[in-house]
Amino acid sequence: MADFEEKSICEATIEVLKKDAGEHSTAFSRADSLKECTIGASGICCKNCAMGPCRLTPPKKEGDPEKRGICGATPEVVAARNFVRMIVGGSAAHSDHGRAVAHTMILAAKGEAEGYQIKDRIKLLEVAADLGIEVGDRPVEEIALDVGEKCMSMFGQQEGELEFGHRAPEKRQEIWRKLGIFPRGIDRECVEAMHRTSIGVDQDMENLLLQGSRCALADGWGGSMIGTELQDIMFGTPTPLKAKINLGVLEEDQVNIIVHGHEPLLSEMILLAAQSEEMIKKAEAKGAKGINIAGICCTANEILSRHGIPIAGNVLQQEVAILTGAIDAMVVDVQCVYQAIGELATCFHTKIITTSSKGKMPLAEHVEFHEETGLSTAKKIVEMAIDNFPNRGKVDIPKVTSEFTAGYDHEYINYMLGGKFRASYRPLNDGVIDGRIRGVVGVVGCSNPRVRGGGNHVRVVQELVANGCLVVMTGCAAQEVAKTGLMTPEIAYKEGVMPQGLREICEAVGIPPVLHAGSCVDNSRILVALTAMAKEGGLGDDISDLPAVGCAPEWMSEKAIAIGQYFVASGAAVVFGANWPTTGSQKLSDYLSEGIFDLYGNAWHWEEDPEKMVGKILSLIDTKREALGISAKRERVLYDMAMRRELEI
Repeated sequence: MADFEEKSICEATIEVLKKDAGEHSTAFSRADSLKECTIGASGICCKNCAMGPCRLTPPKKEGDPEKRGICGATPEVVAARNFVRMIVGGSAAHSDHGRAVAHTMILAAKGEAEGYQIKDRIKLLEVAADLGIEVGDRPVEEIALDVGEKCMSMFGQQEGELEFGHRAPEKRQEIWRKLGIFPRGIDRECVEAMHRTSIGVDQDMENLLLQGSRCALADGWGGSMIGTELQDIMFGTPTPLKAKINLGVLEEDQVNIIVHGHEPLLSEMILLAAQSEEMIKKAEAKGAKGINIAGICCTANEILSRHGIPIAGNVLQQEVAILTGAIDAMVVDVQCVYQAIGELATCFHTKIITTSSKGKMPLAEHVEFHEETGLSTAKKIVEMAIDNFPNRGKVDIPKVTSEFTAGYDHEYINYMLGGKFRASYRPLNDGVIDGRIRGVVGVVGCSNPRVRGGGNHVRVVQELVANGCLVVMTGCAAQEVAKTGLMTPEIAYKEGVMPQGLREICEAVGIPPVLHAGSCVDNSRILVALTAMAKEGGLGDDISDLPAVGCAPEWMSEKAIAIGQYFVASGAAVVFGANWPTTGSQKLSDYLSEGIFDLYGNAWHWEEDPEKMVGKILSLIDTKREALGISAKRERVLYDMAMRRELEI
């Protein structure tokens, strides 16, 4: 790890790593020392039964027979099974998150969940209408209970069609029905996909991928969408707010509590407890000037979007944050939590506190969190952090922060484009049609220590904006780009960042060219936004017609594969970087990048080089623009008084 600048583009991360000088193990040093398994990475190692593992290495020379598994499985079937199992893993993670939120909403509606309430009544009524639940003059709690129970039933539903799937464009729904992949129940699709990938079951590459799509759609239009919608109802739908990011948000003279993971059920209560007068007085009694809450990973995006709580860093900064010596407690729930933080924390005073029965680890204290006693448990956890404050050793916090704006969900985008009475995607569609916006790109996913941390995210987004694309971001990808200034509305006034057309849109609406839309579960917001664009008209009648692309330059989690597959099956082109998990089978790789286009109207693409990735994305966008007949630049139309009178209010 001699060249720290090659590990990350984040100034704060580089500073901390340099001072540590490799004394402690981190994801960066382990990535250096652990050689990648090329056979497993390429998707052609099968370990689904005890006859294996079967490592189906490519033939050494032309004419040699193709290797098969002991059961006779071909490389494309092995790679397809592994790919589908990644989809299942990612779908299960997101959907189990959604299940926990639905369970909490049921308890909250019954008055059995301490500290939880219904904050967004308007969204509750909208979701109830989408689910066919009677509203009338019924009490909010009754409506919320019905919504929670209806959402919970989607997990075990065995037949029919997932209700939220009916939000998709009608043309897309018909495609799903024709292919037999309209998701039935969330759990059913995960279980069936696991069954099909077992030894001796589904041995047809294309048929396996159909079930992979149905499972992924159950995540995007099911589990993830449930999580996002019900979190908005209980905790409030985000609206734009200013915030800070990076390790400089930690405070030397305050109790620093990091909330890390993915479920805001816990972090909302931690925040509530930390703001109580009782806890603040206890912190002052221990010599602290207050209690500072900061987030890491997607929990950070959740509490940021609703409360403006600062972000300490992304997934790759969880260990780096501990190295500062300033973290009194790191409170974790589920997903993307490194086991290594337990051992690292023993070298410092930091307490690692696990809270979920689904996620325990060695060398951590476990305080199990249940929604029924959420606030009381949160107070206990905050008090543990307060009591640990006097145990600090040397503290060295990088003075590095960046400001940005977050909270751009579908509802606010709709509002900001048309106002309270004329909320509409029409201005956005018109901006795309007349060429001021070249296309819309969703840049999502994780940060990966196998590439220079954040480098691919930032390079790709900078180039997309420079080429007139409006970018929507979630997850750790959003956190990396938030450090650059591209998520501040003021960037629109800076010369050389974007072309005139995109600048006009940003200045008129008051938005940055890169919109922070939330956590990785909130990619369902992007599905809803794309559907709104398709339904608004002028850009075709399906998501597959839109000049819109999704990409994940530094992905690493199975969740990213699930997200990518539900975007492709919903009609969007998707481009991944870093690496690709099916390269061991050319047949499967060709099918994913070309063959499935005939099914969905778009396909998968992958490109490690960020410059080439941008070229691929722009080519995909321009192809859609040409098909729509909007590739030529159009003159701006200025409304005269007669045209204004024709507008309906």
